[in-house]
Amino acid sequence: MKILTDSATDTQLLQDSDINIPIIPLKVNLGDTVYRDGIDITPDDFYIELEKSKVLPVTSQPSAGEFAEIYRKLAKEDPEILSIHMSAGLSGTYNSAVAGAAMVPEADITVIDTKTLSAAAGWQVWAAVKGLKLGWKKEMILAKLKEIASATTSLYTLKELKYLIHGGRISHIKGLLASVLNIKPLIGVHKELGNYTQEGQARTFQKALDGLVNIIEKTIPSTEKIRVQVVHTGNPDGAQSLRDKIDSIFKCDWLPTGQISYVLGAHTGPSMVGVGFAQASVFDDLTGKK
Repeated sequence: MKILTDSATDTQLLQDSDINIPIIPLKVNLGDTVYRDGIDITPDDFYIELEKSKVLPVTSQPSAGEFAEIYRKLAKEDPEILSIHMSAGLSGTYNSAVAGAAMVPEADITVIDTKTLSAAAGWQVWAAVKGLKLGWKKEMILAKLKEIASATTSLYTLKELKYLIHGGRISHIKGLLASVLNIKPLIGVHKELGNYTQEGQARTFQKALDGLVNIIEKTIPSTEKIRVQVVHTGNPDGAQSLRDKIDSIFKCDWLPTGQISYVLGAHTGPSMVGVGFAQASVFDDLTGKK
């Protein structure tokens, strides 16, 4: 079986050489320039260009034709393909993948909606790769992905809202009001719909980070070990602050902190800090602990 994902699952953050799989890039238009995610510009340089730009960015998913092309190539090696993608509630990538799969009847393609994005979505890709290496059948891998999706929570906060408002990812009226009041929202991802949910708000960025930690405490007892990964767009200091706050309370199985896809960052701006977390025990059968 071949496994494929898109750049918004942020598998590069895992720094795992086993995840040597095709990654189809999303794209971001900034003025007259089109950047392929993870290929044409570094995240730091992208945010420099974003700050200088007189226009706000526009992102786009791979086309059905692009998916069909890579599916045909993979099918020549193995007709069974598992295609794992960021939430359909936040991007058209999943639907493009489904349309592309319909164009390649010679392949047996299963398209997965992770119902999330970035680190938490990357964990599902990682699980599929690890499961395949362990000799798991497709049905067992699919069941594990559902278990991980159910157990994993994604949260983030940010300092400015203009990018989220422009991208249509939150209500314009609520976003505008929060911007005027200088409120920092706590945003999650709905586990069934895969879209953004407002989980709270704070007056300052540090209190917003505290709010994220409070949500983790309400979700998983602090006595239980958690698998956790802190991410950011262009805010390493904020990411370190969040990591320190989490580390002071929980027993953590840490994954590398790092910068997320700049296609995702185009919708949040450079100040975003986020976290994905779940009970560590959910992953024991993939890590050799069970």
